[in-house]
Amino acid sequence: MQGICLLGATGSIGQSTLDIIAQHPDKFVLINASANESVDKMAAICRRFKPQRVVMGSKKARDELAQQCADLTTSFEWGERALESIASDSAVDQVMAAIMGFAGLKPTLAGIRAGKRTLLANKESLVTAGKLFMDEVVRHNVTLLPIDSEHNAIYQSLPQTASGAHKQDVSKVILTASGGPFRTWSMEDMLAVTPEQACKHPNWSMGQKISIDSASLMNKGLELIEACWLFDVTPDEVDVVVHPESIVHSMVSYRDGSVIAQMGNPDMKIPIAYGMSWPNRVETNVAPLSLVDIACLNFESPDLVRFPNLRLAADAWFMGGTAMAVLNATNEIAVAAFLNRQIGFLDIAKLNEQVLTSANITAVSTLDDVFEADTYARRFAQDLISRGGFS
Repeated sequence: MQGICLLGATGSIGQSTLDIIAQHPDKFVLINASANESVDKMAAICRRFKPQRVVMGSKKARDELAQQCADLTTSFEWGERALESIASDSAVDQVMAAIMGFAGLKPTLAGIRAGKRTLLANKESLVTAGKLFMDEVVRHNVTLLPIDSEHNAIYQSLPQTASGAHKQDVSKVILTASGGPFRTWSMEDMLAVTPEQACKHPNWSMGQKISIDSASLMNKGLELIEACWLFDVTPDEVDVVVHPESIVHSMVSYRDGSVIAQMGNPDMKIPIAYGMSWPNRVETNVAPLSLVDIACLNFESPDLVRFPNLRLAADAWFMGGTAMAVLNATNEIAVAAFLNRQIGFLDIAKLNEQVLTSANITAVSTLDDVFEADTYARRFAQDLISRGGFS
């Protein structure tokens, strides 16, 4: 029986994780959980799974949840320190790190420092603090399992001794991308894109932020950086191919000419269940893949002119230091501004590029350097939006 701490319980990854827990009550139990402000959703989770501790993003949300669930024995808490505490709780065996964005870094690191198996669905932790993050994984001898479907697929396609084993045999890591809802749209067509259109992913059911990132290919850019840290490669050793069907989740090309791919229907319960049950596998209730029904799989190169965010991510990796934290922070501000209709869809990449190329990039020695860069980039980006000072 594995005790689960679910960071980000009310999001799409959180809900799929809960489905696996419910399907296998003999193998997994929800010990602790967190959410930001989704009180009603968390109340339903508490009543169904009865976790020991729950952390909300604000005192107001915590108080509302405690009132709704006054008959439960669950401890209701709030704030950053409480979030780190539930991740490092002695009753927890695994931490599912599914908090969206940069906010997931500290609690994920808290779980790692406590020696918990870490299921990483929060790519921003590695993007912003890659070397420091991986150093902590090694220092505390933690099993780190990627949950993003692409990185999970690469992990499965590598020798199972370790994610970075036998690197000398690997020729390329191949990340697949669906291309998002605007894969065939012209730049002119994308000028008038609305948040509602950008959030309608053709294959995956995801939250707003990741859906926008997928539409702009920034999600693939962040995944490119994440892959570099996870598998000890550079962007030159990673190929990104657009694969509209989202059936081949990613591949590894070997020096003997072999290519090993992981395939399956696009459902996040597959990589989540793999991470939770590794090195074994459990049922997921996901429909089996029928290659006959699919019949045809398509692949094409990404268009870096229409979708420059992928190029910017590679640039940030090669710049090093705080560049990746700056890019991530700017993109979070840009996506929020687009969702609030302050800027257009194409302005996301324009803002990202302007801040990245204008910012003061420094070396990263401690987490404080990462947090300072994040704060700096958010203020810079917000100022440009307020002044309309980017193009």
